[in-house]
Amino acid sequence: MDLSHQLALFFLAVLVFAAVSRRVTNRWFTAPMVFVSVGLVLGSGGLGLLVFEPEGEFITLLTEGTLLLLLFSDASQIQLKQLTHHWTVPGRLLGIGMPLTVGLGALVGWLLFPEWTPVEALLVAAVLAPTDAALGQAVVSNPAVPAPIREALTVESGLNDGITLPLVLVLLALAMSQVDDGATWVWFWAQQVVLGPLAGAVVGAVAGTLLEVGSRRRWAESSALPAGSIATALLCYVGAEAIGGNGFMAAFVGGMAFGRFAPTIGHNTHEFLESEGQLLLWMVFTLLGCVFAAPALQSASPAQWVYALLSLTVVRMLPVALSLIGTGFRWPTVAFLGWFGPRGLASLLFGLLLVEGELEGGESFFNVVLLTVLLSVMLHGVTASVSAVRYGAWASRSQK
Repeated sequence: MDLSHQLALFFLAVLVFAAVSRRVTNRWFTAPMVFVSVGLVLGSGGLGLLVFEPEGEFITLLTEGTLLLLLFSDASQIQLKQLTHHWTVPGRLLGIGMPLTVGLGALVGWLLFPEWTPVEALLVAAVLAPTDAALGQAVVSNPAVPAPIREALTVESGLNDGITLPLVLVLLALAMSQVDDGATWVWFWAQQVVLGPLAGAVVGAVAGTLLEVGSRRRWAESSALPAGSIATALLCYVGAEAIGGNGFMAAFVGGMAFGRFAPTIGHNTHEFLESEGQLLLWMVFTLLGCVFAAPALQSASPAQWVYALLSLTVVRMLPVALSLIGTGFRWPTVAFLGWFGPRGLASLLFGLLLVEGELEGGESFFNVVLLTVLLSVMLHGVTASVSAVRYGAWASRSQK
């Protein structure tokens, strides 16, 4: 079956899902769960109707494009002024919890896989550090959950992929021995954390100002503005790559600059990217099921399963608990914040960098990432709605 027929089959699945989505995505199922399952059934491990090459150009373009829009869209909604007033919990989760998560994840990886070098253990832990609020949408959108808790999880998810990205890129370069000495390492780091963000900041600010002025003075058709926003994200990427920087970091910083200089159209742009990006997300989760899931499940070792389970539990929940010491939160709140750190799109796409970079042992590392994401899709999907209702009820009683 050629690409056009396979895409037609996927779009048919999307059409059917859209028609019955309210009945399907009840308290026990989520859209990511559905499309991963569709991929498993239709993929090489099932009926063999959806078969893509893991290293194919289509998958590379899809995953990188989705990550690009994800970073830009999330960053465009970051309101720095608001964050200064509600920064305590997300600040602790990002500033204390995330570094501890990377460190503990690296320690667990090094103990379970003695063949991993310290850099490789840190790399896998960093890839699995970002959280994905989309996998726990029933949590962050449920009004029963107190607003500060929902806000903390949303802000953490929106920022941690962009914050983790430079660490992943530098560790990947170190693991591939692309950085041999101190001077080279400093120059590489400078390229990643200076040139890319610089290009993104300039492009985002200029493009945001241009579109904002066009919108306010009614020079622009409102229907054309979302296209201009997507063009801004792409221009951030290619502009950074042209000067030797990292395009993904440029997209993240560019999104923040765009949201700052185009406040009146930023929200509408985010809604557009979210709705249009939904199709890309479903396609990525379908590819996860049809291309990667079956081989990962078939070749998984007991140590890889243990790492995946620990990554979603102890490696996440213990650092979160430590980061929240002194906040006065009771244990149900700490446990709730700790559990709902699902691993999804960012980890999957960062993990693909390990394979695309031809890192020695990259497929083994990617297998660990895949198992963790697959478990997260299922476990967090099943528990999101029920846990949100129960925690919300507890929080309501405890405030009375």
